[in-house]
Amino acid sequence: SLVALLRERGILTEDARVIAHATPDDVRGARVIGVLPLALAALAESITEIPLTLTPEMRGRELTLDELRACAGEATTYSVRVTE
Repeated sequence: SLVALLRERGILTEDARVIAHATPDDVRGARVIGVLPLALAALAESITEIPLTLTPEMRGRELTLDELRACAGEATTYSVRVTE
């Protein structure tokens, strides 16, 4: 459903590659849309998320497109870098 929402909003194109479990090679230097651990996010050029305001009942299950429309915020893009 999230992929459908991203396409509906014009954030994701039809030919975009969708990866369930990304590796460092998948994200290195890429503009990523989704959720990544910080160590992987730091390898990406940027990461865009759709913040979700979930009720306790919505957690831990696949949401319908209508449910996502109701709880999804605006896309926010981050640049994550490792500091020493």
